[in-house]
Amino acid sequence: MNVNKAIIVGNITADPELKALPSGVSVCNFSMATNEHYKDKEGNKQSSVEFHDIVAFGNLGENIARYMSKGSQIYIEGKIQKDKWEDEESGKTMQRTKIIARMAQFGSSGENAGGNSKNEVKKDYPEDEDITPDDIPF
Repeated sequence: MNVNKAIIVGNITADPELKALPSGVSVCNFSMATNEHYKDKEGNKQSSVEFHDIVAFGNLGENIARYMSKGSQIYIEGKIQKDKWEDEESGKTMQRTKIIARMAQFGSSGENAGGNSKNEVKKDYPEDEDITPDDIPF
């Protein structure tokens, strides 16, 4: 069995770019950052960041470009793909790893997008009512 699947959750580093291929299919390119926090051998807090190039096609790409912006949190599932090309100036073979998005879930927006803070959660039920197991229809 072979599996090529990437799952990442992070923040968009710049506004997504939406273009169209000659065939008319939409393609959205953007970069994401994922952060890791850990303690080193001495117990000092450390952090590191990884950057990921993401490509989304069709309706998925159009929706990402429409609703996401720099700082937005996003969950991406997709496959890992390498692009290889010959650099014209140096003659060296270059390569870039990217994730081809197959599915996305939109997280919280950046601080200025929509006025919501990153920790704010919208609730669609009244806060002052008690819900009991008998109220649930299944």
